Amino acid sequence: MSSDPKLLRTETKIVRKGTDSGVQKLSVDICVVGSGAAGTSAALEAAALGRKVALIDGLPGLGGQAVNSIIGIFVGFFSGGDQTHKPYQITHGIADRIFKDLGAQGALDYRVGPTTTNVMYDEVALQRWIEQAVRAAGIIPILGAIVRNVVMEGRRVRELELTTRYGELRVRAEGFVDATGDAALAWQAGLPCHEAEEGPIYGTQMLVLENIDTSHAPHRNDVAERIAAKHTQYGLPRGDGFAFVSPSRGIALVNMTHIETPLDPIAMSRIQLDGKAQADKAVAFLKAEYPACFAKARVRAYGQPGVRQTRWIVGAHQLTADEVRQGVKFPDAIARCAWPIELHSREEGYVWEPFGHDHMHYVPLRSIACADADNLMAAGRCIDGDVAALSSVRVMGPCMAMGKAAVNALDLAGAGSVHQIDIAALQERLKDNLVRTD
Repeated sequence: MSSDPKLLRTETKIVRKGTDSGVQKLSVDICVVGSGAAGTSAALEAAALGRKVALIDGLPGLGGQAVNSIIGIFVGFFSGGDQTHKPYQITHGIADRIFKDLGAQGALDYRVGPTTTNVMYDEVALQRWIEQAVRAAGIIPILGAIVRNVVMEGRRVRELELTTRYGELRVRAEGFVDATGDAALAWQAGLPCHEAEEGPIYGTQMLVLENIDTSHAPHRNDVAERIAAKHTQYGLPRGDGFAFVSPSRGIALVNMTHIETPLDPIAMSRIQLDGKAQADKAVAFLKAEYPACFAKARVRAYGQPGVRQTRWIVGAHQLTADEVRQGVKFPDAIARCAWPIELHSREEGYVWEPFGHDHMHYVPLRSIACADADNLMAAGRCIDGDVAALSSVRVMGPCMAMGKAAVNALDLAGAGSVHQIDIAALQERLKDNLVRTD
């Protein structure tokens, strides 16, 4: 180490924010807001189409809830089935790359259940995959940025006004994707949105436990029965949930909480603390009820509060629970799903309505296209559906499929309207996510 005084910089200067500090401007082809499963898929697919892409997120890191809420389980990527009726993958695109690359790292754990196939994943490995993929694709990430205003010209979104701790930024684009989960872009544009009419849809405070004895992991059904019988004894409002143990990673992923997720800054900040307090009670339950596995367990990480449904767009069509149950295949279908209706509308539990092994339901283009805008698509949990229908299609598999569909629709629309594109041409681009069964 050198002590040469010539190499030391000691000078400072005084600066002060001016009345006109200047606003940085950026122009791209496609602007995606939200970097979760849907937004990451949209951004990477847009870059693959040769478009200049900006990917915006309010958090300081990429990955959305998939990473920052430690969801920890990929669901909705496979058809229904079991050991007799073999499930097959129904969402492709970037999902193929993720499964291949994380699988090669030993960061996935496949679980085929009676009606669904789940894939546990390492959230750290997923975050690095997203970061590296975004960087390699030449996408412009804009992190820690909040949409404070949206400039509309007629039926077209022209510009987003963002605020960050480093200054203001304006982003212009030909097409926009709202993958915020809360329809934040549509809301700030003054477009009509939906909210649940009868009470909140509850979210979850996830956590990861380490230092557990995986050889004594309890069966999920036993945990469900015991928490149903004893949750009030431990001060837990939710009478169901699970602790998924991953022997290969030596951890357990715990989901035993229900928290409100209000669209209010003070209340939502309080939930950050309330959710962790609930999670601690869940840990106390596991330690007391299953000491052979969890007696020495400690919390490795608490996720950000996991949000299921809060606010969503008004599209050209509202997907309904009956359409989900009936497996309606729309003429403008752009994604498919076999995940059950999973409605977290009660603090003490949730509705679980699984389907048969041969069931498939679909998302129409009209449900991801904002009715009152020509160049604004939604992807993920803020598309248009009734509360029960959304509870099925908001999971990560169809979210990635919707992200791919959204940018392909914008690409085909160009300077025109997403409501007037060639549906056959769009579905040809999306055929792997609509008809592939291998």
